[in-house]
Amino acid sequence: MRASIIKYEAFDDGAGAPRASSRPATALTLAAMSLGYGVVQLDVTIVNTALDAMGRTLGGGIAELQWVVSAYTIAFAAFILTAGALGDRIGAKRVFMAGFAIFTAASLACALSPNAIVLIAARLVQGLAAAILVPNSLALLNHAYADDRARGRAVAIWAAGASLALTAGPFVGGALITLVGWRAIFLVNLPIGLMGLWLSWRHATETTRAPSREIDLPGQLAAIGALGALAGAIIEGGALGWDDPAVLAAFASALVLAVLFVRRESRAAQPMLPLSLFGHRLFTLTALVGLLVNIAIYGLIFVLSLYFQRINGLSAWWTGIAFVPMMAAVLPVNLLAPRIAERIGPCPTIVIGACVSALGCLGLLWIEADTSYWMICAQIVAISGGLGLLVPPLTSTLLGSVEKARSGIAAGVLNATRQTGSVLGVALFGSLVASEGAFMAGLHASLVVSATVLLLAAAVIGIGAPPRG
Repeated sequence: MRASIIKYEAFDDGAGAPRASSRPATALTLAAMSLGYGVVQLDVTIVNTALDAMGRTLGGGIAELQWVVSAYTIAFAAFILTAGALGDRIGAKRVFMAGFAIFTAASLACALSPNAIVLIAARLVQGLAAAILVPNSLALLNHAYADDRARGRAVAIWAAGASLALTAGPFVGGALITLVGWRAIFLVNLPIGLMGLWLSWRHATETTRAPSREIDLPGQLAAIGALGALAGAIIEGGALGWDDPAVLAAFASALVLAVLFVRRESRAAQPMLPLSLFGHRLFTLTALVGLLVNIAIYGLIFVLSLYFQRINGLSAWWTGIAFVPMMAAVLPVNLLAPRIAERIGPCPTIVIGACVSALGCLGLLWIEADTSYWMICAQIVAISGGLGLLVPPLTSTLLGSVEKARSGIAAGVLNATRQTGSVLGVALFGSLVASEGAFMAGLHASLVVSATVLLLAAAVIGIGAPPRG
């Protein structure tokens, strides 16, 4: 190999030996990191097409299906900040490979689950592994590309691959369920995981370890407990009733644990969530918008998946096809959003995106059990198009609101708040449709809540953001 395409970089791989890092190696590192982020995003959407098939095979009602979705996002949201710190402490490559191995093993456990309880537990472990993969894949990319422009292109490819996986999830899920069965949506992760592990082991270089980086274990436990208790209270509230003692106890536990979490983070020397970040006005506003938008969108995706299959009578295959226009609208609008934001400003772009999505929700209020899919399609494209418009300026505004040195933790907070929104959305909207024989009333209520939350997000950023200077 020509010397011009080789650079030598000493790193601590545990054996003290240097390794040559070449352009092909960095490209294959990018491939491994993209597989890691892509499989995480694939499992966000691929499960939705399998909900009805899982319910019929494993038994249980809507509450159990909510837990199948929420267990993944609870662990993802609660652990993502600590996972980045763990990579800093012992090396991102080690942690990333461990995350990929855990994700692959958990996927196999999901596929072999004999009942809903085992599936929910395996999904929880999957979400934990997903939280490990995302921040450490980005850290390894940052380490692999020294040049700013090359790094920027690599991150763009990494993000685009994840968007493609997110978009393809419903279609791939529908195809696998129709041809093989719902267990195949988890088995497909095995070759991806094995390939990602091999590429990472062979080509990724380890990052510098920082043994002084502390892991905020008390804060981590409080965060998991608070989010899990809140999601559990909302999910079980729809099934057991809001005045049930267990539901009330879960709400109380969530409140106590949230207070303990804030208290811990305000006093910790190296907190998992530096509360000083929320002293930045735009940071606080954009984090709140990220939470609200995910409550509205991902909760709605959950109930629409059930509507297409249980009410409108679509198979898993056609349910996957039904979501393709919705997901496919996100990517091209994502590409247009930065140009629009340059012309009118990022905050007005976020406002417009949220309002477009809200109008799409309101346009679906007339939906009934026998409504033609084609009459629904325009509205769900509007919902996803608005989402695609607001996410890029939301991300760039949040990252630009803090010092560059803190951009990594800021990105982690955005991911955590958005995943928290997904947990709460699925829990809340699932509880609205959980009552026997009241699905359509619950769906209409979900659409009203979605529109209201999106308009609230638009108001938060439109009124609260400082004037563009």
